[in-house]
Amino acid sequence: MYSERISDVFFDLDHTLWDFEKNSALTFERILKVHRIEVDLDDFLEIYIPINLAFWKMYREDKITKTELRYQRLRIVFDELKYRVSDEMINQLSIDYIKYLSSYNHLFPNAVEVLDYLKPKYKLHIITNGFQEVQEKKLLNANIRYYFDHIVNSEMAGVKKPNPLIFELALHRANITSDRAIMIGDSLEADILGAKAVGFQTLHFNVHNDPDHEFCHMIHDLSEIKSFL
Repeated sequence: MYSERISDVFFDLDHTLWDFEKNSALTFERILKVHRIEVDLDDFLEIYIPINLAFWKMYREDKITKTELRYQRLRIVFDELKYRVSDEMINQLSIDYIKYLSSYNHLFPNAVEVLDYLKPKYKLHIITNGFQEVQEKKLLNANIRYYFDHIVNSEMAGVKKPNPLIFELALHRANITSDRAIMIGDSLEADILGAKAVGFQTLHFNVHNDPDHEFCHMIHDLSEIKSFL
């Protein structure tokens, strides 16, 4: 169990509550078909998934812009597949991907069950590096927006996790001190180490098969949260 002082639970969204890989795959299946791009979806995703994670890491570190992220992750995949696609088509795919991504609403198993369990006991919030126009739609379309008091995103904060300023903004919005907060997320770097540096307690949802570590408890199913809170 964690400290009895905890009053507020902060969640990451993508890869933590919202099943990003599943929803992303369905989006690509749709838009590749619409634009008659004849690549095997499994081959595409095998290259895309690690590239996307790597580009998000660079985006967190302010090494690339949002526009570069959205373009380059697709350009590299098609280049590796040796499939000729114009820049114009890549830009259109990027637009369509953002347009349709939030229309798929798959959550991780037991997400709603855990939110129902936590809601009467704690105030719940989101801290996300995702783009503001997309994240709000994800929450609404997945019917989980009403669980959360505050949604703090990196565009609002002007910085991205693990920068302490985004966590400090979340604490300010929730009107609490860090010793009353716990952060639950999938990224050791962005969610766990970022939140711990500000004084949050943390719980690592290990969906990426990260190696064991000593920074905090690790769970592999959201239902395990009930053992700690």
